[in-house]
Amino acid sequence: MFKIEKVETINKTFRIPVELVSKLQIVAQEQEVSMNSLVVQCCEYALNNLDISN
Repeated sequence: MFKIEKVETINKTFRIPVELVSKLQIVAQEQEVSMNSLVVQCCEYALNNLDISN
């Protein structure tokens, strides 16, 4: 059965260097995803692959 799911989100403001935003925009356009989706996926990947060993 089809079930509509809603992901809870929150608005936050981050200051990101202009050059990084430009790179992100290019990738988002090339992959046909929104900037928001790309940034979320990048953050999730970084956190999942973070080396926290000391």
